Amino acid sequence: MPDTHVVFNQAPPLLDYNPATSPVLMEALEREGGVWGADEVFALGALSGTEQAQRWGELADRNAPILHTHDRYGHRIDEIEYDPAYHELMRTAIAHGLHAAPWADDRPGAHVVRAAKNGVWTPEPGHLCPISMTYAVVPALRYNPELAEIYEPLLTSRVYDPVLRVPATKSGITAGMSMTEKQGGSDVRAGTTAAVPNADGSYTLTGHKWFTSAAMGDVFLVLAQAPSGLSCFFLPRILPDGTRNRMMIARLKDKLGNHANASSEIEYDGATAWLVGEEGRGVATIIEMVNLTRLDCALGSATSMRTGLARAMHHTQYRKAFGAYLIDAPLMRNVLADMAIEAEAATMLAMRMAGATDAAVRGDVRETMFRRIGLAAAKYWICKQATAHAAEAMECFGGNGYAEESGMPRLYREAPLMGIWEGSGNVSALDTLRAMATRPDCVEVLFDELSGPAGQDPRLAAHVVALRAQLADPATLEYRARRIAEDIALGMQGALLVAHGHPAVTEAFLATRLAGDRGGAYGTLPAGLDLAPILERAMVKGG
Repeated sequence: MPDTHVVFNQAPPLLDYNPATSPVLMEALEREGGVWGADEVFALGALSGTEQAQRWGELADRNAPILHTHDRYGHRIDEIEYDPAYHELMRTAIAHGLHAAPWADDRPGAHVVRAAKNGVWTPEPGHLCPISMTYAVVPALRYNPELAEIYEPLLTSRVYDPVLRVPATKSGITAGMSMTEKQGGSDVRAGTTAAVPNADGSYTLTGHKWFTSAAMGDVFLVLAQAPSGLSCFFLPRILPDGTRNRMMIARLKDKLGNHANASSEIEYDGATAWLVGEEGRGVATIIEMVNLTRLDCALGSATSMRTGLARAMHHTQYRKAFGAYLIDAPLMRNVLADMAIEAEAATMLAMRMAGATDAAVRGDVRETMFRRIGLAAAKYWICKQATAHAAEAMECFGGNGYAEESGMPRLYREAPLMGIWEGSGNVSALDTLRAMATRPDCVEVLFDELSGPAGQDPRLAAHVVALRAQLADPATLEYRARRIAEDIALGMQGALLVAHGHPAVTEAFLATRLAGDRGGAYGTLPAGLDLAPILERAMVKGG
């Protein structure tokens, strides 16, 4: 019989690609003070691109967690079973310090190095939810020094120990948080979970939480209504006496994406917890945790863009249409270059926020103020771009990209999560306004950040002038909150590119994102831009 199935004109698998070869990421790592960690970032990137790591990601996503409310004898156990690949991903992430390790590292740039590591560890994003919360819980926990003394060394440990037992007896622990309730969502002050003080200093919690990600964590920060108002509490899965806390997992969420992460509904039926911070100051206590997870949302969305771009670049280098490689087609080059510009700008801004965070935790007042306004706007805008970017990357594959085997549908399903997690677009935009209202000085810090680069380019200068006028007009501020957050983010991106960016990327960004010479979709760059170096920077590389 004739051979009717000869496979040709298909791109090979994208394996042994090292995300740490991204010029924009490694340049930002150095610029933000983390150059000492470059070798560690590069080594983790090399591992990330291996066939083994990619296989872990596929299995963890495909084989979703399973909730076991009871054991075979009828005892209530509330345990979640994960695919072994999930544990391999967690073990690797924690061993490389993607969790709370920077809190135990006094070197300047520790939080920047962690950010870059998160940016190259790309096999599967769902497991990074407990990694992020373990990172973010530490500064909030420090409001109770006695608890922090016991548990902070375990949170920062590079040992992954998934066995359910008394946290203080383990070699390493992970953390989660329970904030939102079904009637309130982002309005956490509407929560009805009650906290009743006990004679021994503990509290008894009763209530229901609508979204508790990574419910198999060892410890949680929980918001509940104490006698003096909404307060923050430390709640372990296993109590110090070895008994299971009264934390019941009602069900696992059936989500669009993020399948490897067991987002859960929780019932507290007389659970025991300890106060963190002051009664009635729950939001103030937990806000730093929220800020840090917002940082991870921005970093995660920037990583999504670089990942989608890398896959699209790889595919178009091998795939031919009408007798030529796709990457050589003028319109495809327009699309890819446009996507590359967005990914570079997002990465530079997200890493700038990581640098501001690193300085803020070391007491830098200016960087604290800059992060206060910049992070909310950056989270809004970068995350808002990720979904359209993932869709365009998938479209570069044609029908191949719509098939699950390509991995592109998984990337697309994950993209909206970062925009929703830790406050959807409206919440982030309004928090930008809140920063200006509660810390007015941060506005001048922002313009100080923008003024130097603005003096080097008239398009950025015009944008900054218009932005100042926007902020000076008190009318309809809330109505315009999204536009304000967008323009702040674009201004910060433009300033970073003018000061530090590659000339071709910078010119293309200023011409399109600030001067408006661009259509509404990717691939609408104007003629005359130098696309070759932009695409060269986006080329996939091994190592």
